[in-house]
This record gives sequence, C-alpha cells and structure tokens, in this order.
Amino acid sequence: MSILDAPVVPVADTHDLSVWPGSTRPSPTGNLTVGGVSLAEAADRFGTPVYVLDEQEIRDRCRTYRTAFPEADVVYAAKAFLCRAMAHWVQEEGLGLDVCSAGELELAVTTGFPPERIVLHGNAKSPEDLRTALRLGVGRIVVDSTSEIARLAAITPADSRQKVMVRVVPGVAAGAHVKIRTGTDDQKFGLSITDGSAQHAVTRILDQPHLELVGLHCHIGSQIATTKPYVAAVRRMVGLLARIRDQHGVTLPQLDIGGGHAIAYRPGEERLDISALAGRVRAELADGCARAGLPVPRLTLEPGRAIVGPAGVAVYRVLAVKRTGDRTFVAVDGGMSDNPRPALYGVRYAPRLIGRPATAPPRLVTVVGRHCEAGDILADEVALPGDVRPGDLLAVPAAGAYHLSMASGYNLVGRPPVVAVSDGIARVLVRRESLDDMNRRDIGL
Repeated sequence: MSILDAPVVPVADTHDLSVWPGSTRPSPTGNLTVGGVSLAEAADRFGTPVYVLDEQEIRDRCRTYRTAFPEADVVYAAKAFLCRAMAHWVQEEGLGLDVCSAGELELAVTTGFPPERIVLHGNAKSPEDLRTALRLGVGRIVVDSTSEIARLAAITPADSRQKVMVRVVPGVAAGAHVKIRTGTDDQKFGLSITDGSAQHAVTRILDQPHLELVGLHCHIGSQIATTKPYVAAVRRMVGLLARIRDQHGVTLPQLDIGGGHAIAYRPGEERLDISALAGRVRAELADGCARAGLPVPRLTLEPGRAIVGPAGVAVYRVLAVKRTGDRTFVAVDGGMSDNPRPALYGVRYAPRLIGRPATAPPRLVTVVGRHCEAGDILADEVALPGDVRPGDLLAVPAAGAYHLSMASGYNLVGRPPVVAVSDGIARVLVRRESLDDMNRRDIGL
C-alpha cells in the first residue's frame, strides 16, 4: 500500500505563509525563497537537515521590542538559540543578553558582547558558572536559591560588589504545557512569595556586603499568548517591592518580568501581541507603584523564542514513505536529535513540500525521524501531497528556537548546520557536526 491509499483531506491554503519568515516568497515550481535564497538550492548546497535563519527577520523582531519597550532593558534569552553571529546581531540592535551557563557567557563575551549587558540565570548554577560570571564582569546574576547566596558571597572579591536579583515565584500559572510553566510553587525555579522564601532571600542578600540587590525577577512560563498573566505577575511583584521597602527601608530600582512570549507554529495559532503587552504592563506597573507610593522601577524583559523562532526554517529530505495499518509514515533524515520538542512537549508543526509542484491531492501523514524511538515524530497527522516520495524536500517553519540549542548526539547523528540568509546571500554560521568531530571526543580504550 502507498500514501495514495491514505484518506484524502481538504486542500489546505498553500498560500498561507503567516508562520514563515516575512521574506518568504513562493515560486511557480513549488519552491520557496527566504531572504532571497532558494530553500531547495540551500538544501542541495549545504545538505540536509539544515537550519535556515533569516537575519533580517531577527533584526526586525529586535526592533519591534525596542519600539514597544523604549524605556526598558530588552535582553535576548540566549537559550533559545545562540551562536557568535546571533550575539552580534542582538548587540547591534541594542538588546542585552540573558545566559544560563559559563559556556553561553564565554561565547558571548569572546564575541565582543559587553558583559555589563548580560544577565546570568539558572536554578543550579555551578561554581564554574559563578566564577566565570565574576571574572568576566557580568551585569546581573539572578539568584535562585539561598545556598547560591552564600556560595556567591564567598567568592565575590572583597573590593567589589556584584549586582544580583532574586528570582521570585509569583504564583501565576501560565504556559502552553505543564513542562514549561514556571510561575507556580510546584516547579524547580525561584523562591516563593507564598511561603516567605523570597522575602528570606532578600534579607540574606541585604546582609552580604559584597552583594548589591538591585531588583526582583520572575518568569511565569513559555508560549504565553495573552497579556493577563503578565499583568497579574506585575501586580504581585509590585506588592513584594512595597513589602521590601516597608520591612528594610530599601527601594529596589529594577523589575525583570522574564519572557515566554508565544509564537505561532501553525497557521491560525495564537501569538502574543507585543504592543498590547507593552501597554498593559506599563499601565499596571504605573498604577501599582502609584498606589504603593513607589517610584516605577526600570523594567527588564527577556524574549527569546519570539525573536528567533519565526526566523528559522528546518529543511529535511524524505528517506522513506510507507503505510502501516491505517497510518502513513513519511520518514526524513533528521528527527528528535535536531528537534526534541514534539517528543518533550507535544509541539505540532506544519511541514511543507518544497522543490517541486504538488501534483496530487493532500493526504494525512505522520512525519517521523530516523532515530530508534517510537516517539521520534516531527509532525503528527499533517496534510502533504499524496505523491510525496523519497528524495523530496520538506521545510518546517518556526524552527529557529530550541532546535539546535536542544539538539543531541543521539545515534551519533551529527547536528545540522545553521545557514544565515539575507539579500540573496547564504552563509554558514555553524557548520555541520561531522563524524570526525564526534570521534575526537572518544579518547579511551
């Protein structure tokens, strides 16, 4: 049996490019160009799988945030995707950087990113993370536990003061999946307002002569598509700022409300309206501070996915098509080693045939990867032309965030390259990981 035995589904709107980079253009031959570069030609030139990243889309999204939040510090969350070029683009567009390890920090600083514009996060920072942050002069460290306070205070040089913030759990439930909700007391991040842990951490830091408490931080989740949870978080954080003022006589000058801004992975999905977020947060912050008799703190926010996610496209080559039972499987040359998110969070994507015209009605198929796991599924029950066959190319939009950054070496399949496109020019930012790269790490017998 073949894919032609699968049920025919209604014809999708093949002209809907709403979740693709803004520069995406279709051609009569069934191909797509991004940043003026043919995706099919990029696949032939650089091999597959390949990540294609639209530089101008990233820059435009940075500018959208700067326009919406002109009075705030916008710091890009590097965990979504980081390479030297990305750090350079973010710096040029006036954003700071949020990192979670010594590795991310070292890459950024050695690229030339100003360390004073970098924020270090992490619920379990290693001694090496903290030493590297102090050595390189990171701007702010977000404290996530009381043990971290003691550890950091012990290694901070006596002739300096390190700026820190306290990560607070505001008790706000938000996020598209339980595994990415971080604003409630039942997860590993931060210090709770409810049980007094956050207030205790504030007291501990204020007692440390070499630590300077400059503000509070919270991050309530990821893929949040409405402004309401952020407004609730701001309200609770302002309340805590007021209690700190009343208890300690200290007015903290900064408030970081994290990121987690939703993007659409498929046409019709909700995304967060950044302008609406700016208006609602600004109003709540001003009103709350006025009621509490506080000056309005300087705001920080940390978009990651919302900047790089929609700028990326993953391109795969079809290796096999087969029908098993009542399902049709289209197997490609990548999978959970280059995109674990469907397996982790059940994320759904909208792959598209490129490189040739579709000549058959669309049918429901499941796009799977090459790895030895039944859960290695990239897109479940999606419509593709009924004549899809080995050798075809599939392109997946909204692939810029948490793909390469979460990629693994499973089955010793090398991680794909990242290719930047702009004004018709394609260039490699991160080369493909080779078998030789992996072999060189294995040194023992």
